[in-house]
Amino acid sequence: MSLPPAATEALAAFTDAGSWEQRARLLMQWGERLEPLSDAERSEANRVHGCESQVWLVEEIKEGRRHFRAASDARLIRGLLAVLLVRVQGLPAEELATLDLADWFTQLGLARQLSPSRSNGLKAVLERMRKTAPQ
Repeated sequence: MSLPPAATEALAAFTDAGSWEQRARLLMQWGERLEPLSDAERSEANRVHGCESQVWLVEEIKEGRRHFRAASDARLIRGLLAVLLVRVQGLPAEELATLDLADWFTQLGLARQLSPSRSNGLKAVLERMRKTAPQ
């Protein structure tokens, strides 16, 4: 399974970052790239439950492909969402269903820094994406 171009860019950037401090700084920068959500989109219906921080997820269809936007009230979570989104944008439902989240964060060099609550929150986001997928 090949990576989308933005995921390839993320993998290269995080692989080049030598230390956790550099990766943390990079995460903050990637979080700034998230497309903003409107106040209306930050609704309870779009809120992902299972995250310690507040996280909202919106799905749109663009050019026949699923496109996600997300937001969080926590800076580090915004960065984690950004690198998750670049990995899943436009994936067919079958690929999304089999995506190994832990493997992706391991490749990025971020897995060891993910607390159990952050891991669970990201899994909740991925599960929400999978549930909205057309079968």
